Amino acid sequence: MGVRLAPHFIRDSRARSAIMPWNGLRSATALFKELSMLKMLPFGTLAWPRRAAIIGAGTMGLGVAECWIAAGVAVTLIDAAPEQTRLAWARLAERVQQHAEAGLVDPALNARVASMPLADDSASAVNDVDLVFEAVFERIEVKRSVLDTIEAAARPTTLIASNTSSLPIDDLASQLRHPQRFLGMHWFNPPEWTPGIELIPAQVTDPQAVAQARSFLQAIGKRPIVVGSGPGFVANRIQMALFREALACVEEGLASPEAVDEVVRSCFGFRLPFFGPLQIADMAGLDVYRDVFGILERGLGARFHVPASLEAQVEQGHYGTKTGSGFFHYTAEECEQLLIARDRYYAALSELLAQLR
Repeated sequence: MGVRLAPHFIRDSRARSAIMPWNGLRSATALFKELSMLKMLPFGTLAWPRRAAIIGAGTMGLGVAECWIAAGVAVTLIDAAPEQTRLAWARLAERVQQHAEAGLVDPALNARVASMPLADDSASAVNDVDLVFEAVFERIEVKRSVLDTIEAAARPTTLIASNTSSLPIDDLASQLRHPQRFLGMHWFNPPEWTPGIELIPAQVTDPQAVAQARSFLQAIGKRPIVVGSGPGFVANRIQMALFREALACVEEGLASPEAVDEVVRSCFGFRLPFFGPLQIADMAGLDVYRDVFGILERGLGARFHVPASLEAQVEQGHYGTKTGSGFFHYTAEECEQLLIARDRYYAALSELLAQLR
């Protein structure tokens, strides 16, 4: 069975390449300092949500709470028991204090956390909020129980989001009475600083709920990406494939763990803040990628068989930027802009890394 894609995630096969704008060669370190602080908004700046509840106060719940409180959302935090909630609130206060001392957040955030409301149970936490964020253990029976409690107590218009990192959203939605207001909202650790968030609608999720969640996340400086409801979604599917091969390199004696991590950081991983794997392939040459797959398949087996869509691109003469067509399409001017922008990004990142180390 194929993975269902959200309707507005499906793109025309002739999609143009995305070239990040270049605003002049400013100091990379100055740019880093400018962008590193968590976005702080006055209370009431956002039209939605005004009030939110976070159910589950572990690493992810606390990090999301810090983001939302900074954005001016009135957040109620709840954990498994009242005493655990109070301990989690203390950890959040300590976390924010440390971030303020490091210059990563506005010190005024300390006072917001100190005055945030706590709840003794999930029902009282969610009964008058616009958005509920579930961040409990990654076990489907635990999440279903918590979601049942949330749904029974929340207002009919409250949007409910799960932070599951791998459980199919359709499976969680199937047990709800009103699944049209439910979706996945997969944050990444550390949630305060990682910009990308996967939004995963169920088959029955109201598109307006997706649009509302996406607009909110964009307003607080995040980069939401709508993806389909398959196991692991997109990020963990790719991340686990990378980890599997990295571990295989260590197990087979090709390199030490330190060497594998350095290869990833300093070689292909160096490009990833700016370009994803498909556009990197376009710039390298899809014909080159096909040939490399052939070598890997002969040496490592069928898991490296040339993907059918890659083979089809090459057979049609679509090699990427050098032919103007690959996974993306490029005019001659766009190719030129893309390659000079690439070199500028990499030079700026090299400068930044040299100064941080």
